[in-house]
Amino acid sequence: MPSDPRLLVGIEGADDAGVFQLDAERALVQTLDFFPPMVDDPSSFGQIAAANAFSDIYSMGGEPLTAMNIVAFPIKKLDHTILRDILAGGILKIAEAGAVLAGGHSIDDPEVKYGLSVTGLVHPDRIWKNTGARDQDVLLLTKALGSGVLTTALKAGFCSEEEISAALELMSRLNKLPTESAVSGWRGYVHACTDVTGFGLLGHLSEMVADEMMGAVIELSGIPFMPGAEQYCSMGLFPEGGTRNRDFFSCRVTRQGSYSDILYDLLFDPQTSGGLLLAVDPQGALAVRQAFIAAGQDCWEIGHFSIEFPGRIGIL
Repeated sequence: MPSDPRLLVGIEGADDAGVFQLDAERALVQTLDFFPPMVDDPSSFGQIAAANAFSDIYSMGGEPLTAMNIVAFPIKKLDHTILRDILAGGILKIAEAGAVLAGGHSIDDPEVKYGLSVTGLVHPDRIWKNTGARDQDVLLLTKALGSGVLTTALKAGFCSEEEISAALELMSRLNKLPTESAVSGWRGYVHACTDVTGFGLLGHLSEMVADEMMGAVIELSGIPFMPGAEQYCSMGLFPEGGTRNRDFFSCRVTRQGSYSDILYDLLFDPQTSGGLLLAVDPQGALAVRQAFIAAGQDCWEIGHFSIEFPGRIGIL
């Protein structure tokens, strides 16, 4: 396979985006992501899909510049206003991210799909990868879990308006990074980062310890869940993707303490446009949390990394 020293992050790992160096001060961050609707409202779907695509830029420490639409739509079977509203929802998030829509591509397809290809910028010396956590780094999470269960419950007709509204707000929220002026120097404390999406919290945390150099410990009592997630999971409204995640990633998990199987399962729940998962120097954890909170984001401390459990995740 052709290689180039300017490709700083490529396909060799499981990172969220590729990074290509332009010069000593700039590198391009590139990603694309698209999927079928998980909610009925076209505008909400467009916003969620766009927010999800931008997350890969933010999780690498970058700032988005341009976006291009990726669209599959059954043009002869569905009303054109549905497509218009999907794209309008995406444009809302592109503008909110401070990026520019530069074009895109569409195909006639039996199944609706939408997403973005996004390009951003990052300093070559300030790239966040999903590995690189250090011993005793604090583990931070910026969005509550449960979107997979909530959207499954919605399709089954169980969600209340309040529950689905809260879930939609979280899924459509950008993982926009705080400015340095929010809390000076906060970025320097971040040693690794990823976003929580289809593999669930434990799946993406497994990627953070996959090099077998570092392990992690989660304190279940500190993990936030969306309203209704535990109830609907207990009713069996657990998505198939969550079962696959549990079957695949549980080999890295050591269960400790006393807690229900329902809460354990929710750690594998596949998230749509989930939050960031950050490994942060303990001396700067408060500064990072304050920076996110000052920027209007949530940020919870849910555990820490430890060399005592290389390649494994303990749940307390």
